[in-house]
Amino acid sequence: MSAQRLGRLQKATALVPLGLLSAAVTASLVGVSPATVNASEEVEAPEVSALPDGSSVPTEAIEAPASVSTGDVVAAGLRGKNAQRVVATASNADIPSAALAAYQRAETVINEADKSCNITWQLVAAIGRVESDHGRYGGNVLDDEGVARPGIYGIALNGKRGTALIRDTDAGQFDKDTTFDRAIGPMQFIPSTWSVVGVDADGDGQRNPQDIDDAALGSAVYLCSGEDDLSTTAGQEKAVFRYNNSTEYVDLVLSIMDAYMSGDYTSVPTNTLAAATFAPDPSYTPPKPPKPTKSPQQGGQQQPATPPGGGSSEPAPEPEPTSPAEPSGPVGGGNGGSGGGLGIPGAPTPTLPALPSTSVSVVDEVLGYAQAVLQCTLDGYVDNILSNNDPFDKCVKDYMGK
Repeated sequence: MSAQRLGRLQKATALVPLGLLSAAVTASLVGVSPATVNASEEVEAPEVSALPDGSSVPTEAIEAPASVSTGDVVAAGLRGKNAQRVVATASNADIPSAALAAYQRAETVINEADKSCNITWQLVAAIGRVESDHGRYGGNVLDDEGVARPGIYGIALNGKRGTALIRDTDAGQFDKDTTFDRAIGPMQFIPSTWSVVGVDADGDGQRNPQDIDDAALGSAVYLCSGEDDLSTTAGQEKAVFRYNNSTEYVDLVLSIMDAYMSGDYTSVPTNTLAAATFAPDPSYTPPKPPKPTKSPQQGGQQQPATPPGGGSSEPAPEPEPTSPAEPSGPVGGGNGGSGGGLGIPGAPTPTLPALPSTSVSVVDEVLGYAQAVLQCTLDGYVDNILSNNDPFDKCVKDYMGK
């Protein structure tokens, strides 16, 4: 596995588009004019010893976990068959553009600040996928600034429901809970750990765990703390285990990282929702924004209240379900539905051609499963990852049985 990951690392770093992006970001950090960065010239970046906000990478490995999501997100939907499905269908094309840019920026910045780390953006992205589906946990979306709205808050870490007992460490500053801590933001940091690794990555004057730019670089800072070489499998395993003390978590993250390193380099629009989202804590709602006020100029119609400073108020959190709803059939019809595939009424459902046999049973089974998942998606089914026997699963089994 070590040779495989190293080979993929060499392949990924040879891609010109990613190299140009890294050069451009590095140039912006050290004051080189973007006009000097092009495909035909090599830009020798001056040494950068500090992060964008002036902080530095800890020389000693941070041992306190960054995340304790084993009892929350991972246990809810990313174990067993669901974990295999996540890895089999992993694609960079499903990463929101703001998140992809944040992960790639984190790689460039941290490797300039700590040249011994050698982290890849795919590792940071894999953690973002497991922790919050790249900022889309519980129906959240990333706004134009890369901030998760209405905000990602894990369940209370009160020692119940399989959680660790962590009493409030931030006076509710980050997690809005003054009794117990809650994991926060797209990378699901524990507030006490965020206070150590939080970085202002985008220069907006805030270290915001809900901001994918800050959160991604904070994760890179955590993983690169100490002397581990993250271009090696041993270094990756050790760093990710520190991030979340679970071997199951480590295996899942590194498997997704491998899948991303074999994928393409496109992304989906930033404000898209995930096809399947996790159920957030139904009993917890972050504080709401100010109530709307009436404006006499608008004939008494309701107008949003303007917060101090003239800025716009944040949108109110959407109602959260008490339990995940299982779809009763394909979206827009599909097989047996009233409409066409892909949720478009009247549109024909594309049918994938049969795959040729490789004569290797394990490979044929994996390829067959991946094709069945894709065909059911084309048929319009939506997978409920919290169920092992929803209509999507039945569709996959039907295709696998053909």
